[in-house]
Amino acid sequence: MTDFSCVITAGGENGGSEGPDALRASVASVLGQSLRGSEAVVVLAARADGPTRTAARALADSSPDRVRLIHPDPAARTTGALRNAGLDAATGRYVLVLTPGERLHRHACRNLWQAGERSRADLVAGRWTRTTEEGGKEQEPPWQGELYARSRTVARFSDAPQLVARDALVTGFCLRREAARRHGLRYEEDLAHGEILFGPLAAVAVGRIALVRRLIVTGRAVPDRARDLAALVEAHRRVAATLDALGLPALREERERAFVRDHLVPLARSFPRLPAARRTRAAATAARVLTAPVPQELPPLERVAATLLARGDAEGVLTAAYALSRPATVCAPVTAGEGGRVEWDEHCPVDITELGHQFRQFGGARLMNRLTRCTAEEGRLLLEGRLVLPPHLAPDAPFTATLEFRARGGARAVAFPVDDVRHDGNGVTWGARADVTRLLRPLGVRDTAWDARLIVEAGGVQSVSDLFGPQDLVEGAVRFAARPRLGQLAGDTWEPYITLKDHLALRLTARRRPARTTRRLVRYATHFRPARKARLLARALRKRLDRYRSRAFKATTYNTWLTRLPVRRGSVVFESHMGRCYGDSPRALHEEIRRQGLKLRATWSYDTSPAGFPDDARLVRRWSWRYLWALARAEFWVDNQGFPQHLRKPARTTYLQTWHGSAYKRMGFDETRVRLQNAPQRERLQQAVHRFDHFLVRSEHDVATLARAYRLPEDRLLRTGYPRNDALIAERTRTETEGRLPRPPLAGALGIDDHKKVVLYAPTFRGGPGAGGKQARRRLLLDVREFAERFGDSYTLLVRAHYLEAARLPLCPPGTVIDVSRHHDVSELLALADVLVTDYSSIMFDFALLDRPVILYAPDLDTYAAERGSYFDLREKAPGPVTATQEELFAQLAELKKSDIRHASHRAAFAAEFGAYDRGDAARQVVAAVFLRQGAFRITDHHDRGAGR
Repeated sequence: MTDFSCVITAGGENGGSEGPDALRASVASVLGQSLRGSEAVVVLAARADGPTRTAARALADSSPDRVRLIHPDPAARTTGALRNAGLDAATGRYVLVLTPGERLHRHACRNLWQAGERSRADLVAGRWTRTTEEGGKEQEPPWQGELYARSRTVARFSDAPQLVARDALVTGFCLRREAARRHGLRYEEDLAHGEILFGPLAAVAVGRIALVRRLIVTGRAVPDRARDLAALVEAHRRVAATLDALGLPALREERERAFVRDHLVPLARSFPRLPAARRTRAAATAARVLTAPVPQELPPLERVAATLLARGDAEGVLTAAYALSRPATVCAPVTAGEGGRVEWDEHCPVDITELGHQFRQFGGARLMNRLTRCTAEEGRLLLEGRLVLPPHLAPDAPFTATLEFRARGGARAVAFPVDDVRHDGNGVTWGARADVTRLLRPLGVRDTAWDARLIVEAGGVQSVSDLFGPQDLVEGAVRFAARPRLGQLAGDTWEPYITLKDHLALRLTARRRPARTTRRLVRYATHFRPARKARLLARALRKRLDRYRSRAFKATTYNTWLTRLPVRRGSVVFESHMGRCYGDSPRALHEEIRRQGLKLRATWSYDTSPAGFPDDARLVRRWSWRYLWALARAEFWVDNQGFPQHLRKPARTTYLQTWHGSAYKRMGFDETRVRLQNAPQRERLQQAVHRFDHFLVRSEHDVATLARAYRLPEDRLLRTGYPRNDALIAERTRTETEGRLPRPPLAGALGIDDHKKVVLYAPTFRGGPGAGGKQARRRLLLDVREFAERFGDSYTLLVRAHYLEAARLPLCPPGTVIDVSRHHDVSELLALADVLVTDYSSIMFDFALLDRPVILYAPDLDTYAAERGSYFDLREKAPGPVTATQEELFAQLAELKKSDIRHASHRAAFAAEFGAYDRGDAARQVVAAVFLRQGAFRITDHHDRGAGR
């Protein structure tokens, strides 16, 4: 008996497109297993074609000890029947089924066998990948990340519900052969795609299941959903019926939602690539087999696509496909529903209010422009289309339009007039005739593709839209002569086509012999051996140049050579949040230095863009050579986060670390993550911290937490408070004497009405280590759309994402929700806010100085505190109410005055404990202690002002 029997079928009636190459690939992956006790059981159908039969015999003859060829009963014609024959013929302790073309990872059988023996599980499952429709790349289903996040054993399938809610067990799993026979597990022989049903039935029957986080199978083909929709629906129904029989309605509902997302939505997305006849047939099949109601918990556009499919509306599904790929585009003439809701259209009353189309305006809204005709007429390109324009977007002015072709990747554009423009209530119908032969004159090199777009103007406002069309809209015979500026050898024909993004474009092609010959010569000249060697040499040179531009090379050069340069007296390098903003305490110190007139040459670093940084300072990009030069020669470093750890501080440079907030969550060497690091990593952190010459603290809490966590000696601590909070102390004094009005100038810049209160929502950073590269876009825990609906009349919500993250905000009514994540200085936002809503962010320590209401929205407080660790019990010391649900938060906002009175004493105690040294003169104290002590003089000139950009 072998350890593993891998059943591979060939030639089944409903097995999809198979061939000898797919069979060879699957068998080769079995023979290449690191677990040698594995065999391939090839079940060959009687109806298999000649090449497949020849390939199967050759495989069996080449490895007779590991490849067995099974000839089942000729009556076994379906793939399910062939698989059952393979299960009967298997001799291994474990049995696994592969579809031809699927390939086992080299260690797949070993990983499955070890997990099964260790856990005593009857079913062992792992990850698998499928071949994407675009480009043939391998990709894991996104839901596998959660299911196989770690290897584990579950007592029954309901402990890992995604095993049956999703099609997780279509491949990549094995069964203990004895358990399969004991439970009578068989494939349904009358069901195409029977693997969808077999996996859940096996999971329900066996009990103990082991999940392996390793990759098991690659190369699974994506089903042809347009062709096999009826079979996919039938398999799904049988799984759902099994869940109903087991009394698991919640799991059945979850599977209904998953089926829509995994099969119906991808089918709708594929409509632009299908021919019109296939679209019609697929929609008709959907109308016949999709009888269950569409789940209401789906996102609106997915619900629209599934609803239109169930109604058999092929044209509607085509429109929904465009909307799915571009959610911000208005694709349908939205209509008003009950209670102020917005629906897709009058024929498909699906609620799409949360898309926010009702708040868009003509000119700012993206509108779908459906191309309805593309043909040739009298030597010109005839285009007709329809621009979707809901009545609430239509301006009260006549419409004009221009058709424009723009060179892809360039700035050249050629415009054609549109004579036929008609507004008919729900859209704009247009038609244009373009003489592309005479007017579109490309150079012929690097401008061979031109994208079309329509510019519609009304009342001085323009709306620009691409021309959307399915792939089969443009007929192959639509061609026009081309006249490139480089002559006919560069190209001779314009061909309209639909791009992969479903937009109309023109491409310059070579159809006549001179142009074809020229292109062949150019290709030969760029691909023969000397040219290939030249490209390899250029690639090697680029790699060498990239090495010289790499951070590792720059850090080595800086530490070895640049740090030997003499210090430039009076030079200061400022940095805030790793160059992402001009704000925080470094900004306050810079402005205090300017106010006092000290002769210090300021250099500010920026990460991506210098916009918003001071004009009277030298600006350098972070990690540029100018940045490193400035650091090497600076007399002072000032930042609130940490200059790059790999850079040594010159011996005669003073490093002032202002820090960015008091600590609730554990920091530095108190973090579990840091304690688990290896010795070199911890030593690198310690060396980076030892660069600090001065470290600002705002209370003894900072001394007991931050200073201790980073192992800072007493003589490096400056008990001055944070310079950034001087503005908050001043704002509190002003409001106590003058009142809240007038508001700071920022309110007018943001368009906030005076009668509305301002709520600032500022959640903490929730990324992991290393997440500080590109900004991650995260969905907020707070439903801002719900906030806008309930409090939009009396509150304006300012959303401030962490500087290492970016918020994804839905479109809300104007003036209700404003994203202020890109605003440089958070102190200005705090001064403007009437209420702060946060979770564990250190911003609550600063806002408490204003003595204004603070509400903590922390639905995962216990989990967060357990995973990250904390320095105190937040519920005990919080400056305001701690809410665990959104309803609790909204209840506190609804009774804000009562809540404010109840928590006034807590807020005062909180500010006194955590901001004891914030007295409003921190910037002056720090300048006196650090800069004036070094002997800085008053400014006499403006040397280097604005240089170094």
